[in-house]
Amino acid sequence: MQVQLRDPKIIMKLSRLGSFHQSKLSFLRSFLKEFKDWEYNRNLFDLDENGHGRVVYSFSKKNRIYSLVCFANKISDEERSDRVIATKWDAAFVLHDGIPSKKDIERLEFNVPKQEIGRLSYKELTLSRANKSVRAFEHVVDNLSNGNQPDKEFLSKVGYLYRTTAVYGSGKFGLADRFRIKNREEINGPFRLEMMLVYLVRQFTFDQVNHIAKNRNPKNFVELDKEISRNLGIGNSTGLGMAPFIVNHPTLLNNWILAREKALKKVREIKNIKKQDFEIFVDCLKKSLKNITSWNTDSEFQKNKIKQLIIDLNKLLIFINTFNFQEDYGYNKLYLWVEENLDLECSEYIVSMMLEPYDSIVDPLIQEMSSEEEKFFNIPGERTVLDLRNILEEKYSDILRIDFNKKESNENFWFISKNKEEPRL
Repeated sequence: MQVQLRDPKIIMKLSRLGSFHQSKLSFLRSFLKEFKDWEYNRNLFDLDENGHGRVVYSFSKKNRIYSLVCFANKISDEERSDRVIATKWDAAFVLHDGIPSKKDIERLEFNVPKQEIGRLSYKELTLSRANKSVRAFEHVVDNLSNGNQPDKEFLSKVGYLYRTTAVYGSGKFGLADRFRIKNREEINGPFRLEMMLVYLVRQFTFDQVNHIAKNRNPKNFVELDKEISRNLGIGNSTGLGMAPFIVNHPTLLNNWILAREKALKKVREIKNIKKQDFEIFVDCLKKSLKNITSWNTDSEFQKNKIKQLIIDLNKLLIFINTFNFQEDYGYNKLYLWVEENLDLECSEYIVSMMLEPYDSIVDPLIQEMSSEEEKFFNIPGERTVLDLRNILEEKYSDILRIDFNKKESNENFWFISKNKEEPRL
């Protein structure tokens, strides 16, 4: 049996895209799988008692080494801002190609904390800066220095100790252009180097709080419990930059969504489901229910979606108890039942769960999620206006139904600040 790819006119609706959940195709998960057997080192740890100074971490395998160079800075509360127009941050980071020399570190120390104003070289691959969540950071340091672990419930509401305000790559501010590194096998996946930077920044935040706590109270301090740190990530201040990014990189967005759709298609086309694979799928569903109850949001809209997702997943588990997965094309039947009987959020959640047992399906598709964008930069001048009109009518008919004579159709628009490249609505 051949299953058709789902209709883009349905999939590319914001309501459905907003219901996507992390999966084996997700950027961070594919990064972790690729680098799981690389050697990790902390090459330099030069912080003062207040946690200010320099730190270098590295990932290495065979002759390839990537190093994160961190600069932790002393700033006042008044100077701390998450806006792109900020000029000072609690910490600044750069991912360096290889092991940085002493001269490299001195050069980077002069430039990296300046971010856009500084200049980097082809040796540097990604650039970022971040600010503390002061409440969470001080709560953790204060407790550790007094021999206690921080309050799990309090930390779960924040989720991080630092939040980034930008992550730059590919030629920005002197960083290496992508053509220099694009053929490296280990980074042939979406945002591998950006994920590496953020992952190592996360480790830096744990090392920094442990270091400050130890200096405050050397006799009584304890290190942050690994079970607590496992549930902490790195925050993101706004994510506004993703809106113009997606507009400017349509082939990337296409490849990300298409990889997921191809994976779902292949799973639905499995004729005979192996018992152990179906058990993995069901086990992931059951475990995820506990995880979903820990999701925090201030949005009433999202709270209602989460409540409905929990209700729907429980309905699904009841259905699965009587479902015969040994029937031909069991996943396809299960997916169609979910589409017909449960809400949109659950439909897309199940797509993620169905991929869990199938590395053999997912892994090759990860390699298709990048894009040779230079192939698409040229406007085909031989095409006619009629061609363009036909494409719009066939592929983007929804936008033709918008009445731009109505005020509400014109009240919101994106623009970019010339001074700081800050996207605004």
